[in-house]
Amino acid sequence: MMKKNFVSNSSDSIRMFKNNFLESLSKVSFYIPLFVYLPVIFYLVWYSLFYNQINILFFTVYVILGLFIWSFTEYILHRYLFHFYPTTEWLRNIHFIFHGVHHDYPNDAKRLVMPPSASIPLAILFYILFKYLLPVGTNDAFFIGFISGYLVYDMMHYALHHANFKNGFWKKLKQHHMLHHYSDASKGYGVSSDFWDRILRSNFSKK
Repeated sequence: MMKKNFVSNSSDSIRMFKNNFLESLSKVSFYIPLFVYLPVIFYLVWYSLFYNQINILFFTVYVILGLFIWSFTEYILHRYLFHFYPTTEWLRNIHFIFHGVHHDYPNDAKRLVMPPSASIPLAILFYILFKYLLPVGTNDAFFIGFISGYLVYDMMHYALHHANFKNGFWKKLKQHHMLHHYSDASKGYGVSSDFWDRILRSNFSKK
Protein backbone atom coordinates (compact mmCIF):
# COMPACT_ATOMS: atom_id res chain seq x y z
CA MET A 1 0.00 0.00 0.00
CA MET A 2 1.25 3.49 -0.84
CA LYS A 3 2.38 5.48 2.16
CA LYS A 4 0.30 8.64 2.50
CA ASN A 5 1.87 11.92 3.54
CA PHE A 6 -0.46 14.66 2.33
CA VAL A 7 -2.62 15.63 -0.63
CA SER A 8 -2.16 19.08 -2.13
CA ASN A 9 -5.14 21.02 -3.44
CA SER A 10 -2.87 23.16 -5.62
CA SER A 11 -3.00 22.89 -9.41
CA ASP A 12 0.82 23.02 -9.37
CA SER A 13 3.20 20.35 -8.12
CA ILE A 14 6.72 19.82 -6.94
CA ARG A 15 9.74 20.06 -9.22
CA MET A 16 11.19 16.56 -9.63
CA PHE A 17 14.43 17.16 -11.57
CA LYS A 18 17.14 19.78 -11.31
CA ASN A 19 17.84 19.37 -15.01
CA ASN A 20 15.38 21.46 -17.07
CA PHE A 21 15.23 18.95 -19.92
CA LEU A 22 14.41 16.02 -17.63
CA GLU A 23 11.83 18.15 -15.84
CA SER A 24 10.18 19.00 -19.16
CA LEU A 25 9.95 15.28 -20.00
CA SER A 26 8.01 14.67 -16.78
CA LYS A 27 5.17 17.01 -17.79
CA VAL A 28 2.79 16.71 -20.71
CA SER A 29 -0.53 18.19 -21.82
CA PHE A 30 -3.39 15.69 -21.83
CA TYR A 31 -3.87 15.80 -25.62
CA ILE A 32 -0.27 14.87 -26.55
CA PRO A 33 -0.88 11.07 -26.42
CA LEU A 34 -3.63 11.57 -29.04
CA PHE A 35 -1.12 13.16 -31.43
CA VAL A 36 1.36 10.37 -30.77
CA TYR A 37 -0.87 7.28 -30.95
CA LEU A 38 -3.84 8.10 -33.19
CA PRO A 39 -1.62 8.09 -36.33
CA VAL A 40 -0.21 4.73 -35.19
CA ILE A 41 -3.74 3.34 -34.79
CA PHE A 42 -4.87 4.62 -38.21
CA TYR A 43 -1.76 3.16 -39.84
CA LEU A 44 -2.26 -0.24 -38.20
CA VAL A 45 -5.92 -0.30 -39.27
CA TRP A 46 -4.86 0.33 -42.87
CA TYR A 47 -1.99 -2.16 -42.62
CA SER A 48 -4.19 -4.90 -41.18
CA LEU A 49 -7.23 -4.50 -43.43
CA PHE A 50 -5.72 -3.39 -46.74
CA TYR A 51 -2.11 -4.60 -46.74
CA ASN A 52 -2.35 -7.85 -44.77
CA GLN A 53 -6.04 -8.16 -45.76
CA ILE A 54 -6.97 -9.80 -42.47
CA ASN A 55 -10.50 -11.17 -42.29
CA ILE A 56 -12.80 -8.47 -40.89
CA LEU A 57 -14.25 -10.87 -38.31
CA PHE A 58 -10.82 -11.85 -37.00
CA PHE A 59 -9.83 -8.20 -37.05
CA THR A 60 -12.84 -7.21 -34.92
CA VAL A 61 -12.34 -10.09 -32.49
CA TYR A 62 -8.69 -9.25 -31.90
CA VAL A 63 -9.38 -5.52 -31.51
CA ILE A 64 -11.98 -6.32 -28.83
CA LEU A 65 -9.57 -8.79 -27.21
CA GLY A 66 -6.89 -6.09 -27.16
CA LEU A 67 -9.27 -3.69 -25.41
CA PHE A 68 -10.15 -6.33 -22.84
CA ILE A 69 -6.51 -7.20 -22.14
CA TRP A 70 -5.70 -3.51 -21.78
CA SER A 71 -8.38 -3.12 -19.10
CA PHE A 72 -6.76 -5.94 -17.12
CA THR A 73 -3.26 -4.52 -17.74
CA GLU A 74 -4.40 -1.11 -16.52
CA TYR A 75 -5.64 -2.65 -13.28
CA ILE A 76 -2.56 -4.83 -12.70
CA LEU A 77 -0.08 -2.01 -13.39
CA HIS A 78 -1.96 0.38 -11.12
CA ARG A 79 -2.41 -2.07 -8.26
CA TYR A 80 0.89 -3.95 -8.21
CA LEU A 81 3.39 -1.58 -9.81
CA PHE A 82 2.17 1.95 -9.15
CA HIS A 83 1.09 1.09 -5.61
CA PHE A 84 4.07 -1.01 -4.65
CA TYR A 85 5.81 0.94 -1.91
CA PRO A 86 9.55 0.10 -1.86
CA THR A 87 11.79 0.17 1.19
CA THR A 88 14.99 1.53 -0.34
CA GLU A 89 15.55 5.24 -0.93
CA TRP A 90 16.39 5.08 -4.64
CA LEU A 91 13.37 2.88 -5.41
CA ARG A 92 11.13 5.25 -3.43
CA ASN A 93 12.40 8.10 -5.60
CA ILE A 94 11.59 6.15 -8.78
CA HIS A 95 8.17 5.26 -7.40
CA PHE A 96 7.47 8.91 -6.62
CA ILE A 97 8.36 9.92 -10.19
CA PHE A 98 6.05 7.28 -11.68
CA HIS A 99 3.01 7.61 -9.44
CA GLY A 100 3.66 9.04 -6.00
CA VAL A 101 3.73 12.61 -7.28
CA HIS A 102 0.25 12.16 -8.76
CA HIS A 103 -1.18 11.12 -5.39
CA ASP A 104 0.49 14.01 -3.59
CA TYR A 105 -0.51 16.54 -6.28
CA PRO A 106 -3.62 15.09 -7.97
CA ASN A 107 -4.71 18.43 -9.47
CA ASP A 108 -1.54 18.98 -11.50
CA ALA A 109 -2.91 18.83 -15.07
CA LYS A 110 0.56 18.26 -16.53
CA ARG A 111 1.09 14.98 -14.69
CA LEU A 112 -2.19 13.20 -15.38
CA VAL A 113 -1.27 11.34 -18.57
CA MET A 114 1.87 9.31 -19.17
CA PRO A 115 4.62 11.30 -20.94
CA PRO A 116 5.65 9.88 -24.34
CA SER A 117 9.18 9.52 -22.95
CA ALA A 118 7.78 6.68 -20.82
CA SER A 119 4.78 5.46 -22.83
CA ILE A 120 6.59 4.98 -26.18
CA PRO A 121 9.24 2.54 -24.83
CA LEU A 122 6.48 0.65 -22.98
CA ALA A 123 4.32 0.53 -26.12
CA ILE A 124 7.24 -0.88 -28.14
CA LEU A 125 7.90 -3.54 -25.51
CA PHE A 126 4.23 -4.56 -25.44
CA TYR A 127 4.10 -4.67 -29.26
CA ILE A 128 7.13 -6.98 -29.38
CA LEU A 129 5.65 -9.17 -26.64
CA PHE A 130 2.31 -9.52 -28.41
CA LYS A 131 4.03 -10.25 -31.73
CA TYR A 132 5.82 -13.11 -30.03
CA LEU A 133 2.72 -14.47 -28.26
CA LEU A 134 -0.07 -14.04 -30.82
CA PRO A 135 -0.78 -15.92 -34.08
CA VAL A 136 0.85 -14.49 -37.19
CA GLY A 137 -1.13 -11.62 -38.69
CA THR A 138 -3.23 -10.89 -35.60
CA ASN A 139 -0.76 -8.79 -33.62
CA ASP A 140 -1.56 -5.47 -35.30
CA ALA A 141 -5.33 -5.81 -34.78
CA PHE A 142 -4.78 -6.79 -31.15
CA PHE A 143 -2.44 -3.82 -30.61
CA ILE A 144 -5.02 -1.44 -32.09
CA GLY A 145 -7.42 -2.47 -29.33
CA PHE A 146 -4.72 -2.41 -26.66
CA ILE A 147 -3.37 1.04 -27.50
CA SER A 148 -6.90 2.42 -28.01
CA GLY A 149 -7.70 1.22 -24.50
CA TYR A 150 -4.64 3.06 -23.24
CA LEU A 151 -5.76 6.28 -24.93
CA VAL A 152 -9.24 5.95 -23.43
CA TYR A 153 -7.63 5.43 -20.02
CA ASP A 154 -5.44 8.53 -20.36
CA MET A 155 -8.27 10.78 -21.55
CA MET A 156 -10.67 9.47 -18.90
CA HIS A 157 -8.07 9.92 -16.18
CA TYR A 158 -7.69 13.57 -17.13
CA ALA A 159 -11.46 14.05 -17.32
CA LEU A 160 -12.08 12.41 -13.95
CA HIS A 161 -9.82 14.98 -12.32
CA HIS A 162 -10.88 18.08 -14.25
CA ALA A 163 -14.41 17.65 -15.62
CA ASN A 164 -17.71 18.25 -13.85
CA PHE A 165 -20.07 15.51 -14.94
CA LYS A 166 -23.88 15.56 -14.97
CA ASN A 167 -24.38 12.02 -16.23
CA GLY A 168 -24.85 9.39 -13.51
CA PHE A 169 -22.38 6.90 -15.02
CA TRP A 170 -19.56 9.44 -15.18
CA LYS A 171 -20.37 10.83 -11.73
CA LYS A 172 -20.16 7.34 -10.27
CA LEU A 173 -16.85 6.65 -12.02
CA LYS A 174 -15.42 9.96 -10.83
CA GLN A 175 -16.52 9.21 -7.27
CA HIS A 176 -14.78 5.82 -7.54
CA HIS A 177 -11.50 7.46 -8.54
CA MET A 178 -11.75 10.28 -6.01
CA LEU A 179 -12.27 7.75 -3.22
CA HIS A 180 -9.04 6.10 -4.36
CA HIS A 181 -7.25 9.45 -4.02
CA TYR A 182 -8.86 10.92 -0.93
CA SER A 183 -10.21 8.01 1.07
CA ASP A 184 -8.30 4.73 0.58
CA ALA A 185 -5.48 4.30 -1.95
CA SER A 186 -5.47 0.54 -1.32
CA LYS A 187 -8.79 0.20 -3.18
CA GLY A 188 -10.30 1.41 -6.42
CA TYR A 189 -7.43 0.73 -8.83
CA GLY A 190 -9.57 0.77 -11.95
CA VAL A 191 -9.66 4.16 -13.66
CA SER A 192 -11.57 3.63 -16.90
CA SER A 193 -13.81 1.03 -15.21
CA ASP A 194 -14.43 -0.51 -11.80
CA PHE A 195 -14.93 -3.94 -13.41
CA TRP A 196 -11.71 -5.54 -12.16
CA ASP A 197 -12.10 -3.94 -8.73
CA ARG A 198 -15.40 -5.76 -8.39
CA ILE A 199 -14.01 -9.04 -9.75
CA LEU A 200 -10.80 -8.97 -7.66
CA ARG A 201 -12.39 -7.57 -4.50
CA SER A 202 -10.63 -4.22 -4.31
CA ASN A 203 -13.78 -2.16 -4.69
CA PHE A 204 -15.10 0.24 -2.06
CA SER A 205 -17.90 -0.89 0.21
CA LYS A 206 -21.39 0.35 -0.62
CA LYS A 207 -21.35 2.43 2.55
